[in-house]
Parts: sequence; structure tokens; C-alpha cells
Amino acid sequence: MKFNQEHEEDNFPLTRFESMLKTNDVLFFDSDDFENIVNHYLENGKIALAKKAVKLGLDQHPSSSNLKLFKIEILIFENKLEEADRLLAELYELEPQNEEVYIQKANIYSKQDDHTKAIELLETALELTDADADIYSLIGMEYLFMDDFQNAKFNFMKCLEVDEDDYSALYNVIYCFDFLEQHEEAIDYLNMFLDKNPYCEVAWHQVGKQYFDLKKYKKALAAYDFAIISDDTFIGAYFEKGKVLEKLGRYNEAIENYQITLGLDDPTSFAYLRMGKCYQKLHCDDLAITYFLKTVKEDPLLDKGWIAITDYYTKKMDYQNALYYINKAINIDGDNVLYWKRYAKINNRLKFYEEAERGYSKTLELGNYELETWLTRCDILINLGELEAAITNLFEALEFYPESVQIEFRLAGLFFTQGQDDKGHFHLENALRLEPDYDIILEELFPFVFAKRSVVQKIQKAKKS
Repeated sequence: MKFNQEHEEDNFPLTRFESMLKTNDVLFFDSDDFENIVNHYLENGKIALAKKAVKLGLDQHPSSSNLKLFKIEILIFENKLEEADRLLAELYELEPQNEEVYIQKANIYSKQDDHTKAIELLETALELTDADADIYSLIGMEYLFMDDFQNAKFNFMKCLEVDEDDYSALYNVIYCFDFLEQHEEAIDYLNMFLDKNPYCEVAWHQVGKQYFDLKKYKKALAAYDFAIISDDTFIGAYFEKGKVLEKLGRYNEAIENYQITLGLDDPTSFAYLRMGKCYQKLHCDDLAITYFLKTVKEDPLLDKGWIAITDYYTKKMDYQNALYYINKAINIDGDNVLYWKRYAKINNRLKFYEEAERGYSKTLELGNYELETWLTRCDILINLGELEAAITNLFEALEFYPESVQIEFRLAGLFFTQGQDDKGHFHLENALRLEPDYDIILEELFPFVFAKRSVVQKIQKAKKS
């Protein structure tokens, strides 16, 4: 008997047990009650209470195999593998045909990354048990640990053959298909599954996702409609249907589907964000920004929300508001490279060059090594008169883009400006070898260098040859 939180009479042994812990009285429970109490605590992640129940249970029922197995399970969870292995060996001597002994032994091998041995033991357990579905699922997980998606998929399918309601196994089957990029095969399998379970909303939902990945949006839409027919409270189907409707340009209908999800459960930042995007496509700007603001209020950690607000104001060239919101975003997550890129670009537009340079520097520090980032930072440093820093920046960029004509022309201009003509000519020759028509970089950034006689002669010679 499993405990049901809603029915106090079903919870009597659990209530009695917890009362005993508070009063330090020792009460007697039969072994089944102890097993149910331990199972309840394990399912709810209350390991300390599960351990107490196991200890008290074994004190009263020292020969209970199931309580010993619970103790072993807890030991494995706590990585006390040697002790667990010793207890399993003792239990095996008493009950060599107990499939749970093999399952827990397999669990130990799995923890030790010996998944092949774990699978061998699970296959032995399969011969001893009636609970085929659970063991097929465990074997499937071991194959997943080995990145053997084909065998994992086969075992999760076997699991579904035994228990068609095991949606966890169904999700794992589709995960394997997705990893193997077998979208058409996944659809074929799901259609066979639906022949036996025509009102399985989860399967219809997965069919829709496969068609969506294949960009077959009308078929995806039909699949999501069947999922909703099967269960008109299935929030995931409304979300996915909304995404398909967006792809088809049917923004008002997409909004209606996202709106339905708000009525079925607590509002989500994703629904607000998508509604804002739809209103933006419909040129309903006031509604768009309203929903973007709702997005970040619902989930301040969702970067897509802050980015949507910032991009909204940037597109309108309202850079002050864009800067205000991107600063708020950075205060929440100062390591988000997407925030710093926008921070840098907005400050550059506002001609706040020192702040813009700080933004680009932070962007590079966080690992965004796009050529445009290096070049823009260089140009800002030149504008600030920080020529040495600009040169250092470009040499760092050269490590990632060794054949960049844009870097070479800038280095040439910087070295000529500093009076280091030998280095200037070296980088000028590199640049002209790569693409002489990019000399406009010198003309715009270093007009005095561009007018230099020796530079003019080299450029003219390169363009003639």
C-alpha cells in the first residue's frame, strides 16, 4: 500500500511512525508498513528519514529482504559501494533468485562506470522477474550512458511493448531517434504506437515535434490538434501549436493558443515572451513591450526577455531606454555575453566610447571572439587615443584570424602613426597580399597614413599587379 497525501486514513502507518520519532516511543510496525514508509521517503527525496525507517525496520524485522535491499539502495545512493556490495553478497547467498539483488549489483557497476557489466546483470534479472518494463528501462539507461543510442532505443521500445503507459520510456525512445537524426523513422514508430493508442496525447505531441524539426509545419499543426483533442488541458500542445502558427505567419491564432495556456496554469515567461513577439510582428508595439515587461517580471533570469526589451528600444533608436534595460539585465547576470554585446553597441551608438570599450572588452573576456568584436573595440581604442591598447587587441585577434585583411590594414595604420615605419610596411604588405581593395580602411581610419608617399606607391603597385 502506497501512501496518499490526500487521504489521512491511508497515511496512518506514516503518521504513527512520524509521531513515534517525535516522542522517542518505540512502536511496532509490520514489515510491509516499514517498506511503504521507506519507499514514501525515498520517492520524496527524504533520505535521512528513509535511513531511520530502514534501521528501525531491520531492528524489528532483521530477516526482511526488502528492507535489506532498501538499505543497500541508500548505501549506493550515498556512494558507500563497498558496504553495499558486502550486504548484497550476503543477500545473494540467501536468495540467489531474487532479481532485486542483480538490479542493485548492476547499480553498483553503473556507479563505477562499468555499464557493460551492469547490462549483463540486468539481463540476468530480466530472466528472473515479471516486471520486464522496469528492467528494460534500466538497460536502456545503461546504453544511454554508453552513448549507444541504437541499443538504448531498442530497450525502451521493449519497455513500451510491456507497458504502453510508460511515457518516460516513450520520451527516451524519441530522444534516441532525435540524437540519431532519424526524424522520419521516429514518425513511423509513433504512428505505429498511435495505431494501438489513438488518443495518446503525448505521442501526438511528439509527432508534431518531429514534423516541426522537418519544417513540415502543416502536418505538425495537425498533430498538435490531435494532441489537444486527446487532452484539451495539455499545455505543451498549445505551446507547440503556437510556435507552428508563428512559423506560418498566423500570429493572432498563435496568441490565442498562448493565451489558453495562461488559463490552464500559472502564467509562464515563455508564453508572455512569445505573445510579445507575435504582437511585434503584428506591429502592435505597445502590446509587444507590455508582454516583454511581463516576461522579465515573471522570470528575471530569462535572458531572452531582457534581450527582447533591449532590441525593441534599439530598433526604435531609443538608446537611452535600451541602455536602461540592458543595465538592469547586467545587474542580474553580469556574465551573460549577449548582454555585454548589446551594452557595448548601445554605448557606441550614444558615443559613450569608454563604456563601449568596456563592454567589448568584457565580451571578449567572456569568450565571444567574433572578428567584428575585435575590430570595433580596436576602432574605439583608436578614437580614444589608446594606440598601444589597440595594437595589443589586434595581435590577440590575429591568433584567431591570422589571415584577416582588416586586422592587417589597421596594424599598418597604427604602426605608421607611431612612427614605426618598418612594422607599418610589413603589415601593409600583408594586407595588400590578402586584398588590396580594402585600402579604404586606411583612408577612413588613418587619412594621414593613406596620403603617405611610400604607402600610396605600394597600394598602386599592388592594384596594378
